[in-house]
Amino acid sequence: MTVSSTPSFMSFTSFNSDTEQFHSAVRAQLAQDIDVLFAYAELPSPLLDACRYVMTGQGKLVRPLLVASAFDSINRSNANDAFNNNDNVNGSANNNVSNDDESVDKSIDNKALQNSDLESLLENDSDYDMARRAALAVELLHTYSLVHDDLPCMDDDDLRRGQPTAHIVFAESTALLAGDVLQTLAFEVLTAELPTFAPFDSAIASQLIAIFAPRARRMVSGQMLDLNAEASIDITQSELEAIHRDKTGALIEAAMLMGGICAGATAPQRMALQDCAQHIGLAFQVQDDILDVTTSTDTLGKPAGSDEKLDKSTYVKLMGVDDATSYAQSLFDDGRAAISRELNGNEENDALMALIEWLWARKK
Repeated sequence: MTVSSTPSFMSFTSFNSDTEQFHSAVRAQLAQDIDVLFAYAELPSPLLDACRYVMTGQGKLVRPLLVASAFDSINRSNANDAFNNNDNVNGSANNNVSNDDESVDKSIDNKALQNSDLESLLENDSDYDMARRAALAVELLHTYSLVHDDLPCMDDDDLRRGQPTAHIVFAESTALLAGDVLQTLAFEVLTAELPTFAPFDSAIASQLIAIFAPRARRMVSGQMLDLNAEASIDITQSELEAIHRDKTGALIEAAMLMGGICAGATAPQRMALQDCAQHIGLAFQVQDDILDVTTSTDTLGKPAGSDEKLDKSTYVKLMGVDDATSYAQSLFDDGRAAISRELNGNEENDALMALIEWLWARKK
């Protein structure tokens, strides 16, 4: 066990009462970690300025939140498993304890589990620092993809996250290089000797890279497939889904699996996380297609109607708004069902379940 020099980015004991408080804690820690990373990387200007600009915009930060939520959910589930197993052992050894005394003891032990043991684990074990690294990695890779997607040679967009895109504010060459360096930093951060982070865990890091690298490659492949499909008049739903399982879904898979790995997810838990992520990743893209035609530019923070402008193949184009909305709902339902099978705790107070509900309700 390695003691970290910073407080955990997930004040989990406060999460149950306030999802937004949990999300704010993750965002605040991520902002600090971005500053630490850029100080470490010593990038020249204007490359550093461009990287700071795109990494500190008003994004939803869905992927870091997925890392944090998966980490919390698996931690809580495994802690509950350990408590229940210990409780069963103690129960068989203390059959003479009165029911009243047993109830009081269990109540005290449950409180300790939620407010002491787990909190102590997260604040002193290096696993949560690996989750911080994973959260930073997925946001770096995602932001790189946005910078490149917005370039004139790709989607040629001039607004992202409510502000002018990188190639509008900086030279196109600087924006291109900013995307390049964010991509390389996404992998470097998993094993870099960063101040304020505990030394990286080599066993966990190798697992994270094995999850992260192929899904990063799939994300790029999905973007190519998306460009190939522009102006296609006969694309099928299965072909459209194949695009978005890679372009959007792969990194969402990576985020959830990486959070689970940092929390010591079992093989069945990893399978459940992947199943959940595949449904949520596809639902997220269906939502984006719906919002592109139903929400204003001011709300979206990027140009509304851009899919139609580029003649992209979308779920709205294929199915219509109402059917696409119903399809997104069914995908979210399937995602919830996939992960609930492996959660040993109160689903109503589960971080990952709460994030799925938050995603379903999003308007941008």
